[in-house]
Amino acid sequence: MKEYIVKFKDNYRWDLLGLGEVLLRFDPGNEALHRARNFRVWDGGGEYNVAKNLSSVFGRATAIKTALTDNALGRLAEDFVRQSGIDTSQIIWRGEEEADETRNGIYFIGQGFGLRPPSSCFDRKYTAIAGLKTGEIDWGEIFSAQGGARWFHTGGVFAGLSDATNDVAFEAMSAARASGSVVSYDLNYRDSLWKKRGGRAAANLLNRRLLEQTDVVFGIPDYSPPFADFDEAEFRAAAEKLSDAFPNLKIIAVTLREIHSASCHNLRAACFAGGEIFLSREYRRVEVLDRVGSGDAFASGLIHGILSEKDMQFALDCGAACAVLAMTTPGDNLTTTAAEIERLIRSSDATVIR
Repeated sequence: MKEYIVKFKDNYRWDLLGLGEVLLRFDPGNEALHRARNFRVWDGGGEYNVAKNLSSVFGRATAIKTALTDNALGRLAEDFVRQSGIDTSQIIWRGEEEADETRNGIYFIGQGFGLRPPSSCFDRKYTAIAGLKTGEIDWGEIFSAQGGARWFHTGGVFAGLSDATNDVAFEAMSAARASGSVVSYDLNYRDSLWKKRGGRAAANLLNRRLLEQTDVVFGIPDYSPPFADFDEAEFRAAAEKLSDAFPNLKIIAVTLREIHSASCHNLRAACFAGGEIFLSREYRRVEVLDRVGSGDAFASGLIHGILSEKDMQFALDCGAACAVLAMTTPGDNLTTTAAEIERLIRSSDATVIR
């Protein structure tokens, strides 16, 4: 393993501890949201998806630090978490009698098809997770007395839930790094969370603070590398600029997409680590059933590859394979097996996934 790959703590309780929201997803399938009469319920959430994929697909020990309201919906979310094999001991429960932050987040999403794009509607205001405050969680105890995690993961979705959650993210990331855990951060931007709070500029300002505590970052601020006409020199320049600003960063990873329609995507991944650029193979004209969660699946595969102490190329290929397979199944999470992922990595035909 090359020197630039992150080093892991020897004693740990979990392979990965995630910090983020657990949402219930109501999915009308191929129906348009405004005409739907029946919905299937799934579990989801940007940071949670990473923990779930690592547990359910790769058999890794994971936990999710989150907050849920103790009612029927909260217990339904807990049941999803438990069935995924994720440790539920880190869930903070709120009583319904508590003021304001007493709800659980839900969202509705229509998958789209062909020229009809996916559409979504979120209901997550005043949720238990958005009400988390600094000083409420003893991170030092979690990362020391409890053994902590080899890897800690959070992202822009959790950090953007409220003015307080970005402080909680910073507090957790600082404690994780101090304990020797690898810290990753996904620059996920959601306009629904930021449009009334300064938009992308405000999110980028927050991210700069959190990137100071990050080892592995998914995404590059203000840079969206294209799939077609990908320019390696431009990618290197953007990655080096970010690395110079945050010398603590060890790995910078991105996905490259080209969307032909809601049902057909091209996808590839790129990574900058140790001064080198790594590129995954190209997946062209992937037939898409449900694209939600494919970015989280990419993060899961890359993290799994690194935790396995494989080389960077394998980790990147694993992430890309997870991303494209996530788009071929319903729900926010991977439902494929580790064997299917490894078979795709070895396969010579990557033009169409059927």
